[in-house]
Amino acid sequence: MNLSKETKFLMNKYNITANKNYGQNFLIDENVVNGIIEQAQVSRNDLVIEIGPGLGTLTSSLLDYAGKVICIELDTNMLKILNDRFGLYNNFELINNDVLKVDLHNLISKNSNFKKVKVVANLPYYITTPIIMKLLEDKLNLTSITVMVQKEVAERLTETPGGKNTGSITYSINYYTNAKTILEVPKTSFIPSPKVDSSVIKLDVLDNPKIKVLNEEIFFKIVKCAFMQKRKTLINSLSNSGISNKEILENILTELNIDTRIRAEQLTLEQFGMLSDKLSKI
Repeated sequence: MNLSKETKFLMNKYNITANKNYGQNFLIDENVVNGIIEQAQVSRNDLVIEIGPGLGTLTSSLLDYAGKVICIELDTNMLKILNDRFGLYNNFELINNDVLKVDLHNLISKNSNFKKVKVVANLPYYITTPIIMKLLEDKLNLTSITVMVQKEVAERLTETPGGKNTGSITYSINYYTNAKTILEVPKTSFIPSPKVDSSVIKLDVLDNPKIKVLNEEIFFKIVKCAFMQKRKTLINSLSNSGISNKEILENILTELNIDTRIRAEQLTLEQFGMLSDKLSKI
């Protein structure tokens, strides 16, 4: 049975429709599933955390390759389907909860017998950014995060700071990971077809952040404030946000040999780091 027929069969059998509130679109492209497994390099040494497994299309392949798969599913309508399909697998665990409320540190520590921990998922698009930031900010012992996201979001996440698609999250992703797009996924790969194309990205989590800053909290606050008024110059954005006054900011940028008329999206990660360190000392 191909994935399209299998998905329609499951939807009919369990009287399921895609829940828009959970951003559900069911993957039916076998090539995409295989590509995700291959690029994530899933092996028997791995604990895989899958967020939003839905009908279990990706789960089925993950269970064939991973040492253990822990599925975190919020939609109660999916629980019976997942348990019916995979309940007899000895490497399957299902948690009914919002991933943002799950103690992932505890979950990983209880499965410390695995060499690597990887997140592999087709993420709900409406909550992509909060999920990815939780995974990174919680400083979990993750090797990689391989996830399907909206193409436009993927372009921001994998952009090099200073590039045309740069957003505030670009700096966070680059701070914690090496990021790249590994697959382009057309609308036709899903039931129902979403309104946008998708991409699969892989974030290889670094042992240590790409740059060292004196105060991470101040660093991320500065980046966030810098993009709150993106069309303004960096100095105007930061002064309007109450980070510091224009004179101090102008003096710091001059000292760092940064154009005082620069906009936030033009800075490199390193420049934001140096700016953050200067402001941390004030």
